[in-house]
Amino acid sequence: MKPIILVTGATGYVGGQLLKALLATGHRVRCLARRPEVLRDQASAGAEVVAGDALDAPSVRAAMEGVDTVYYLVHSMGSAGSFEEKDRTAAQIFGDAARQARVRQIIYLGGLGSANQELSAHLRSRHEVGEILRSSGVPVIEFRASIVIGSGSLSFEMIRALVERLPVMIAPRWVSVPAQPIAIVDMVSYLLAALDLPLGLGRVFEIGGPDQVSYGGLMREYARQRGLKRLVISVPVLTPRLSSLWLKLVTPLYVRVGRKLIDSIRHATVVEDPSALTTFDIRPVGFREAIAAALRTEGQGFLVDSRSIRVAAPPEKVFLAILRIGGATGWYYANWLWVLRGAIDRMMGGVGLRRVLRHPEDLQVGDVVDCWRVDILEPGRRLRLAAEMKLPGRAWLEFEVTGDSSGSTIRQTATFDALGLLGRAYWYFVYPLHQLVFRGMLRGIAAAGGRADAGRH
Repeated sequence: MKPIILVTGATGYVGGQLLKALLATGHRVRCLARRPEVLRDQASAGAEVVAGDALDAPSVRAAMEGVDTVYYLVHSMGSAGSFEEKDRTAAQIFGDAARQARVRQIIYLGGLGSANQELSAHLRSRHEVGEILRSSGVPVIEFRASIVIGSGSLSFEMIRALVERLPVMIAPRWVSVPAQPIAIVDMVSYLLAALDLPLGLGRVFEIGGPDQVSYGGLMREYARQRGLKRLVISVPVLTPRLSSLWLKLVTPLYVRVGRKLIDSIRHATVVEDPSALTTFDIRPVGFREAIAAALRTEGQGFLVDSRSIRVAAPPEKVFLAILRIGGATGWYYANWLWVLRGAIDRMMGGVGLRRVLRHPEDLQVGDVVDCWRVDILEPGRRLRLAAEMKLPGRAWLEFEVTGDSSGSTIRQTATFDALGLLGRAYWYFVYPLHQLVFRGMLRGIAAAGGRADAGRH
């Protein structure tokens, strides 16, 4: 029987990608998760999912039983309070449990940063965790990486949010600090390849792509590949604290970890020891290829709710009804719920239901539609709105119209890119309400655009 591999942090971005790769290559995998139900898809694909918490020693010891290798991908940067103390405690618990269970090796993902320079609290904690795990006596393979580029990575999603939302970007000094980003596919390749190293080998490997580039350079390249014209203005005085407030205005989703992340990139995070290139048969791609790959996989793993309705009216008439959405027209169904949602968002510090339209029928990309903004507009055929209310993730509401003079079909699609467990919990919590509201909205649009027949599905 194949040995058991324990994966921690499988609900995170890197952990989730690693879990898929391990299952695809036929490994026997066990996952430790505080909420096992979140990994039900992985369980159906063959993973054993057990309930537990990295800070709960009994559950960790139970998860370690019979385990050969542990992937330690746990960190507490997004939690409230002292993340350093939580990470220190969790590492001690795991190291002790691994030694008692006679685990043969721990594979740990930490962060790049030279010991010869001042490190941020985040990077100091990452290095400290590696030392604690090694002190257990279990051999540890530690990978240290900088920015991970992939659709869903925190760093990449912060870059995406800034570039997509800001035509003019204020670039403080930390935006020019060099980093050595790595594509998610290469990151996972290194993590998998560690399984083939000789047992008992304890090493630290610094990994990254072939390019050294700053956050500013990544933002410019992202804008280039998306066809967006962006002006970057450099300023020398935007401190990490002020930067986090700046992030709060344009990317409120990332404000909790934004300051900690910014604090960790005030110093260069580049590869100084290239031994990973000689130890592993892996040649990472450059940052341009990594961004292109991330854009190609956009939308994979998103949560989607879609429905359609047939309307006895030509597409142009139906699309006009869609363009009138929001503002004085409202949302064609349960407007009081939209008003309530806007009030709640306003209380949370969000934009609320602004009820301001530049023009009731002549929308353009970038226009505000209540608590949404026009993201994509193809006249007469497609409208996509991007949510600007406070959410644990990114959300879009899209309408597509197809047909001819004899009738049209409207397809309505709500898409949610959940941020972690909180994001998924939010989606499933509001799902029944969305079913009611979005179905009623679609019927209202159909009624406004022409007579709807019974072909709805």
